[in-house]
Amino acid sequence: MSLKIAIQGIKGSNHHQVAKDCYGDDIELVECLSFDELVDKLLSKEADQGVMAIENSIAGSIIPNYALVNHNDLHIIGEYYLNIHHNLMVLKGQKISDISEVSSHPMALLQCKEYFRQYPHIKLVEDVDTAETAKRIQEQKLAHVAAIAPKVAAELYGLDIVANDIQTIKNNATRFIIVQTKNDALPEAEITKASIRFITDHKRGSLAAVLNVMSDCRLNLTKIQSLPVIETPWKYAFFVDVTFNDFADFTKAKSLLNIMAEDFKVLGEYKNVRG
Repeated sequence: MSLKIAIQGIKGSNHHQVAKDCYGDDIELVECLSFDELVDKLLSKEADQGVMAIENSIAGSIIPNYALVNHNDLHIIGEYYLNIHHNLMVLKGQKISDISEVSSHPMALLQCKEYFRQYPHIKLVEDVDTAETAKRIQEQKLAHVAAIAPKVAAELYGLDIVANDIQTIKNNATRFIIVQTKNDALPEAEITKASIRFITDHKRGSLAAVLNVMSDCRLNLTKIQSLPVIETPWKYAFFVDVTFNDFADFTKAKSLLNIMAEDFKVLGEYKNVRG
């Protein structure tokens, strides 16, 4: 029986590409037009696992997704880095000079902003998904409208690519996490990365003390992101990614952080895919 994999977006999106790269073609794709819907599909067991973008090398963290993972008690069981290639595509026969509007996901528009400075007459419109816009252009025969989407979307929906790799910074990658509702732990020997969440009190040096523990336990901090604790004004939760060579080091750090920090939580233990 094929795994049911929830993605944000539809076939032809970057999330679809990650699902293909991670699982191959023998999957049942569950298309979602929002990350909230993706989480709902996991919680209702309409999907077994989900692919969720979490940060981009240009635009930074997708902050609401940290909260979604935490509040819904999802477990991060893996990660994947995808090099992003944004392509401008239109109905067959259209040219750049015919375009009056470009519709795409806000992140894609942000990453291609510099390209469109040379076309001030083109209106940039935010949409829910890159590939969904490409599909709509084909289905509704939308002349004068272009999409920013991966190359596979042009192939799937029969569009012409009129400009390749229009992202401002060519070395552009997005980190995706693989999530599910239960923690299918890898053997400890294979676990080399973890995502954790904690709250520190207002005492001077509280965060520094926690970071020192990580360093003393030989953990390498690769990401730190703070989010306000909604119920408590001016209090912040910290989402941290750490890598390590020996799982025993992380085990020791967990026992100490559980004492030192408030509301300490492990969001996932998985394999680091970057050296």
